[in-house]
Amino acid sequence: MQRILIIEDEVKTAQSIRQGLEEQQYKVDIAYDGEMGKRLATRHKFDLIISDIILPGINGIELCRQLRAEKIQTPVLMLTALSTVDDKVEGFESGADDYLPKPFEFKELLARIRAMLKRNPQTNTADREITVADLSLNLDNRKATRGGKEIELTAREFALLEFFMRNVGRVLSKVEIAERVWGIDFDTGTNVVEVYINYLRKKIDREFPLKLIHTQFGMGYIMKEK
Repeated sequence: MQRILIIEDEVKTAQSIRQGLEEQQYKVDIAYDGEMGKRLATRHKFDLIISDIILPGINGIELCRQLRAEKIQTPVLMLTALSTVDDKVEGFESGADDYLPKPFEFKELLARIRAMLKRNPQTNTADREITVADLSLNLDNRKATRGGKEIELTAREFALLEFFMRNVGRVLSKVEIAERVWGIDFDTGTNVVEVYINYLRKKIDREFPLKLIHTQFGMGYIMKEK
């Protein structure tokens, strides 16, 4: 599941974009000011950043400059009411990849997003089919198979399994899993992570002698072939 960061101080706008993108099966996080946006962009991996220019704290132009200075090459789409040629030039010179003036139609935003993700080498070649042992996950048709048998997964189970398969051999803490699969505002006091891992185990491990998802007591969970 591709992950998008929205940096927008207008709450209704941010929430509206988030709802639309989640309906398109994107994982979305929101920051309401430039400083929070920078923290998220530097601490987590995103496939795309959508940022307003006029923001509290660090404005979008300066934020983009700082991210590029820190070698963060995540594609950035600028959203702003500023639409003069000079504004656009400044945005591109800061390291932005595309520019969409407000107001805009959501379908145009979605078309820009899809085009940017498609031409971004990191997302375009990021393993459209992932394989671990005899388990395969196809990101294009959203199907999982093990031993040639198709496995029915919910959208959340699919995202959780993809996260495990992209991190084979690495111990993943409950907090990291929650932040990556459920989002930064996830309530870590619940046991939903354990519940969904149990769901996955029943679907991908129970009927097979080789178990892939293992518990590392006191640390978290790990996917490994042995």
